[in-house]
Amino acid sequence: MRHQKVRTRLSRNSTLRQATMRDLAKSVLIRQRICTTKPKAKEARKLVDRLITLGKSGTLSAKRRAFAVLCDHDLVSRLFNTIAGRFNSRQGGYTRVIPLGHRRGDNAQLAYLELTEKDKVIISKKKTEAQSKSQTKTKQPQDGTEKKKTTSPKTETPPAAHSKKDVVIQEKPKSSPKIFGNIKKMFTKKPPSGSS
Repeated sequence: MRHQKVRTRLSRNSTLRQATMRDLAKSVLIRQRICTTKPKAKEARKLVDRLITLGKSGTLSAKRRAFAVLCDHDLVSRLFNTIAGRFNSRQGGYTRVIPLGHRRGDNAQLAYLELTEKDKVIISKKKTEAQSKSQTKTKQPQDGTEKKKTTSPKTETPPAAHSKKDVVIQEKPKSSPKIFGNIKKMFTKKPPSGSS
């Protein structure tokens, strides 16, 4: 009898279901937010919450249990060192499921599965100044004429020690049309020789 064994089977046998949940949990821990179907998100949420609880305990046996699920040493160390530290003040609720809508092809319900505490993105002054300079350079002049680019993405910038005359720009060789000619010859029928 299977009393109190309530689980969404996701139209998979047990090994495929475990592999799916493992991959979803790894993706959530790496990217902090994934988009998947709502039933998969609800099932993966349980596993991610369990892994973060193991990360908060920080014992060797907890690391081994987390490795048995994740199968990645780098991800386990990241879970125990950085991710679990964000949730020290929380007693649960490490993930959230946000409904997204329906998928266009099969009309499946989509949802975001994300961590409630994410990495803080810090933008330094240097980055903001560099971005503002690049935006001012790309703006077009007001007289309506466009500036032509002097360098193409294929060309290499010359080193500061050399003059522009010393730099030789190498271009990729063009593909030879002989290859296509030989293919055409293979697939064209030749008239039989000696026909009268």
